[in-house]
Amino acid sequence: MNWHNQKCSGIVCSCSTERGIRERENDMSGIVIEKVRKSFDTKDGVVEALKDVNLNIDSGDIYGIIGMSGAGKSTLVRCMNFLEVPTEGQVLIDGKALGDLTEKELRKQREEIGMIFQHFNLLMQKSVIDNVCFPLYIKGKKKAEARKRAAELLEIVGLGDRQNAYPAQLSGGQKQRVAIARALASDPKILLCDEATSALDPQTTSSILELLKKINKQFGITIVIITHQMSVVREICTHVAIMYEGEVVEKGLVADIFANPQSEVAKELIRTNHMNFTQISAHLGYTSIHYFSRQFKKIVGMTPSEYASSI
Repeated sequence: MNWHNQKCSGIVCSCSTERGIRERENDMSGIVIEKVRKSFDTKDGVVEALKDVNLNIDSGDIYGIIGMSGAGKSTLVRCMNFLEVPTEGQVLIDGKALGDLTEKELRKQREEIGMIFQHFNLLMQKSVIDNVCFPLYIKGKKKAEARKRAAELLEIVGLGDRQNAYPAQLSGGQKQRVAIARALASDPKILLCDEATSALDPQTTSSILELLKKINKQFGITIVIITHQMSVVREICTHVAIMYEGEVVEKGLVADIFANPQSEVAKELIRTNHMNFTQISAHLGYTSIHYFSRQFKKIVGMTPSEYASSI
């Protein structure tokens, strides 16, 4: 159902009034996915990667999209900036349908959507500061202005002292911090994170998630987290959508879904997350696993062991 049908009775329509326009702008802020379907033609036939996906992600939210490999998560996130064009349906950013934009308008819109990836995608032959400067140079910024802004961003992500280092000299967590700084260089309103912590150990993952929370709070950026790890969703996200075979099978507040999962997919992901506690313990020691257990109990009302037995 579209905004007009939700708000107006069909007898007296207020959409064109000043109040109606203001209400519509408020309701349409953030990311809206409407009946999105994406199919690919392969030698074995048509593959339906996304099937009638509907999501509303509010501005300033940290929203998780979770599912196992092949669920359609990465295809969905690439539809959010039209790196993949939906076969059907539409994607709206702050009320603007991406499919209605010209190529020039779409390029401009993408400047407001940053993206980070699992494997960092850094320029290995360039220094850290030059990697962060790269999108600024593309926008036509002068070298001095670009380097000043890049240095500020590297301070924000905790790498102010590594400006002249090269990616090969950095740890995985440091490389991801450079990628985050580079994504922030264009002052985006939205940051898409496609399995951004999947290649990192649990302790480094936690530090990157803390950084993303800091960025969300400091800049008000909407963050979309694509992951297969329920622990990531639990630690950082307010809302979550759970995907399976191209469909959203469950969505809502993270606390609600942890407390009362409705779908078998959600239940299985939470069980798997509980099993991974032993792996986290091996990395971080008993004190940290005890902390995670306390946090879990605070959200759900029971320990991970009690919860796993109940679903």
